[in-house]
Amino acid sequence: MKKGERKKRGRVKLMNGNAVDFHSIIGKEEVIGHLTTAMAQNKLSHAYIFQGEDGSGKLLVAKIFAKALQCEKNRAVLERGEALTDINPCCECASCKKADSGNHPDIHILTHEKVNIGVDDIRLQLNQDVQIKPYEGNYKIYIIPDAERMTEQAQNALLKTIEEPPSYALILLLTDNIYRLLQTIQSRCVKIPFKPISPDKVKQYLIEQHHIPDYLAETSARFSQGNIGRAVRYAMNEEFLEVKEEVLHLLRYIDEMTVHEIVSAVKKLAAHKGEISDYLDLMILWYRDVLMLKVTNNPNLLIYRQEMKWLSEQSKTRSYGNIEAIIEGMETAKIRIRANVNLETTIELMVLKIKDNKQ
Repeated sequence: MKKGERKKRGRVKLMNGNAVDFHSIIGKEEVIGHLTTAMAQNKLSHAYIFQGEDGSGKLLVAKIFAKALQCEKNRAVLERGEALTDINPCCECASCKKADSGNHPDIHILTHEKVNIGVDDIRLQLNQDVQIKPYEGNYKIYIIPDAERMTEQAQNALLKTIEEPPSYALILLLTDNIYRLLQTIQSRCVKIPFKPISPDKVKQYLIEQHHIPDYLAETSARFSQGNIGRAVRYAMNEEFLEVKEEVLHLLRYIDEMTVHEIVSAVKKLAAHKGEISDYLDLMILWYRDVLMLKVTNNPNLLIYRQEMKWLSEQSKTRSYGNIEAIIEGMETAKIRIRANVNLETTIELMVLKIKDNKQ
């Protein structure tokens, strides 16, 4: 494969055809405030770590930030030595339109074909390319989604560029697990946490932007735990809503089922591989409710309030240690599934954890 072909593959659609700016983001005022202040004062770092769970808006903010930095309107203001009073991209200039279509030559989203991001991915798509000066803008911007998937070799290769970056380079590392990044990388980047959004704001967003009915919007906002991407999936995916009922049936009667029956039920859910992590999240929330009920005996604090009968029964048959062990087992299962560990083995271990932790 030719070098030019590799570079082209690294530029995917930046905004899915939609012209969006910072006004399109809800509940991330702190994040946007930090980035826009740095941009307005022309005091940008050469490397940032955006930390937050999947669906927390890291990639969208990174794309808009890159678009704003390359915007011709913003560049013209800074080149005149003036302060930026509105750092939003204009969404009208040639640069913004290229960013929206995913064809800006100075904005790159790193891609990888394997589970992990290898050293060759970093060398070919970033280290070699960054030596070439920007084609159009003042910056060359590299966005690395799932940065925690970089191998140690890949991280060490990236470290060399982060330690001695060209003045025009800006690297955005997006991760849901900052602890898998080398401490040497962490220490050289500005860390920006993406915190959960309040349920009220999530509900408002679902109603206003996606026209979700009030009841479904409220339910989805509660289950999303402040994750806007997850809330949209919960509210708009009919198949997900159907499978959610299967999850609830499993959770209600799990203590009466054999290990074989539970494994079969969870494997059925696992057929929806793209959403299996979401289904495990629903199961984790169930046992967190069991724990919350055991600690407080207050049904108003529960997410599954309508399932009070089953939650109450399960809180009586498990100790605090039992419930915490179950939640830990499910969290471990999620990590293993993401790491592409054998799904059948992972599910069986998780189920055994559930069955073993009952008084």
